[in-house]
Amino acid sequence: MLVAIGYIALATGLGNTSVGFVLALIPLAIVLLGVRWLDRWDPEPMTMLLMALLWGAGVAVLSALVINTTAIMRIYESTQDPTMAETYGAVFVAPISEELVKGLGVLLIFLVRRHHLDGPVDGVVYAATIAAGFAFTENILYFSQNAALVGEVFVLRGIFSPFAHALFTSCIGLAIGLAARSPRTVMIVLAFPLGLLGAMALHALWNGSAALAGNFFAVYLLVQVPLFLATVGLLFWLRHLEARVIRTRLGEYAAAGWFAPHEVDMLASLRLRSQAKTWAAALGERAKAATVAFQRDATTLAYRRQKLRAGRSTRAERTEVELLQAITEERRTVADVAAARQ
Repeated sequence: MLVAIGYIALATGLGNTSVGFVLALIPLAIVLLGVRWLDRWDPEPMTMLLMALLWGAGVAVLSALVINTTAIMRIYESTQDPTMAETYGAVFVAPISEELVKGLGVLLIFLVRRHHLDGPVDGVVYAATIAAGFAFTENILYFSQNAALVGEVFVLRGIFSPFAHALFTSCIGLAIGLAARSPRTVMIVLAFPLGLLGAMALHALWNGSAALAGNFFAVYLLVQVPLFLATVGLLFWLRHLEARVIRTRLGEYAAAGWFAPHEVDMLASLRLRSQAKTWAAALGERAKAATVAFQRDATTLAYRRQKLRAGRSTRAERTEVELLQAITEERRTVADVAAARQ
């Protein structure tokens, strides 16, 4: 990322780059807050999210910059038409190169740290984080290159469409995440290319509608807003899907006596989880810590059982017995603290 920002500073000047950097933090924060909202059931490790962000902001941006610049130069040499070269670059080259290098980051996480990417929400979280990093550096470039019109460019990119890159690349994360829960090996093989095609198509549609249409606001309302609303609907569906997985899998343990029905209800509801943590916090830090650990380990147990049913478990994960022992101890800790307060 530092290399990319250094390149931008050399090309546009330190002052313009500094302004662009500060402005680019705003859409970055908006996207990361959205990622945080989605990632509440089983939050991903901060180190993994940071690696994803840096991949997008550094490796992916620099790779795409080289590919895009080279391709646009070749198109210009063939056509001698700078407008055509820029349009072709935006509509055909950028969607392919940018989604490929961003998508490779998601694929790398899945291959190297598979136990961290074990469902559609995880896939979208990592894809959106990579895309947020990519958009951050790209925004610095656009803001710096258009210093005289930086306010207008900021509104268009930072306010009207901060989620654009996250929307595209989430196709890849969603495909890989769904495949991670499938018992069919062929789904793993097909997930990346199918997700990549979806990401490229959305990216091309977005860029094409902006580059080829004369009325930006009409295109924004007719094409870009519906895409965004569809994505929001998808995210709500994914959160509902996670709740259903947790309720179903922990319900199986409840039938065997490991959980009480009211515990399953609490664990399958973000609202009830929050209430439980508030109640435990009133008992003291020990009870609060045990409640947080109880919720975390129970969620991990549900996801582990889901993967076992799909034949996708990995050796790096805690065993079922270890998780059940930890959950039992955490429940006992909360009960002991509550009894002592009476």
